[in-house]
Amino acid sequence: MSRMVGTVSMGIRAPIIRSGDDLAEIVTGSVLEAVKEGAFSVRDRDVVAMTEAIVARAQGNYASVEDIAADVKAKLGGGTIGVIFPILSRNRFAICLRGIAKGAKKVVLMLSYPSDEVGNHLIDEDVMDEKGVDPYKDVLSLERYRALFGYTTHPFTGVDYVDYYSNLIRESGAEVEVIFANNPRAILPYTKNVLACDIHTRARTKRRLVAAGAEKVFCLDEIMTAPVNGSGYNEKYGLLGSNKSTEDKVKLFPRPCQDLVEEVQARLLKATGKHVEVMVYGDGAFKDPVGKIWELADPVVSPAYTAGLEGTPNELKLKYLADNDFAALSGEALREAIKGEIKKKDGSLVGNMAAQGTTPRRLTDLIGSLCDLTSGSGDKGTPIVYIQGYFDNYTTE
Repeated sequence: MSRMVGTVSMGIRAPIIRSGDDLAEIVTGSVLEAVKEGAFSVRDRDVVAMTEAIVARAQGNYASVEDIAADVKAKLGGGTIGVIFPILSRNRFAICLRGIAKGAKKVVLMLSYPSDEVGNHLIDEDVMDEKGVDPYKDVLSLERYRALFGYTTHPFTGVDYVDYYSNLIRESGAEVEVIFANNPRAILPYTKNVLACDIHTRARTKRRLVAAGAEKVFCLDEIMTAPVNGSGYNEKYGLLGSNKSTEDKVKLFPRPCQDLVEEVQARLLKATGKHVEVMVYGDGAFKDPVGKIWELADPVVSPAYTAGLEGTPNELKLKYLADNDFAALSGEALREAIKGEIKKKDGSLVGNMAAQGTTPRRLTDLIGSLCDLTSGSGDKGTPIVYIQGYFDNYTTE
């Protein structure tokens, strides 16, 4: 082995992005400036990734509370609506909820328990078991919930989301009733007009509601799919993937941006002669071991990426080879045997025992998770991530 360093992930600083900025020029320029400073040299199959937030900001893709309210009212009638399975997030859902409530006279808020879809817990599972509550069948009123579990705050934010969401709805001019259930059909005795706010299970939720007799059912990806009074929009994902921008406005998930990643790739090829892969990334896919939160609030990890990032890893497990096929070898003989096996691999390794234990996920989901952890979500100022060596293996010199 002549090269000792494998995969390296680096955050690249960039200017603060504003609506209308030429993002292809900014991303390319930021990478080339880092190269000029000597941070790295560009190699074929390096990866440049940019966070979805700067893409949406450059697109000017924003919607206000009033825009959301107008769309919700037009689609759900403006009377009593069921808002079911929202995630518990001040950043991701609170402003959306304000708009939803402004578009209704009454909101029946149905929260899943013991946690929301991305792992924010309303109640402790052990306490739930002690109280004899069955989350698969029991529907709890607010009064019953409080009697059993009291006032529970989130371990990281200190927020009681039941109170927080209830107050947001009232402050927005609507009545509120809160229930707790995990079967979407539990909302139907309260209202036949429903907004399903779950992310990755939304299609099944809608199908079950329609089959059970709901009259109007929309998912978050069906709200703000077209401009409202000149607002931003997302024709594919609607409100899904949105983030708080101000107290009365959200930044939506980026509109189609395949042309952007291909433009950055072309500019870098022209400037460096190297073929670099490019992607846009949002939430990764990993779980916090303390708060139990999954980073899965975006509808997809990557809404746009170049062709070389399609597919899944096709890797052998080195320790499997060392402990099985080449258990009798050591030192240089072992190293050469494993390198030879890697060079022989051809086509898909699905079903090959020597591939067991390798991560069976899409490349964009894996790389997006790496990028999300690298860039962070606070004040690092590195919305661009540069990755080298991701496609290397043990034989790469």
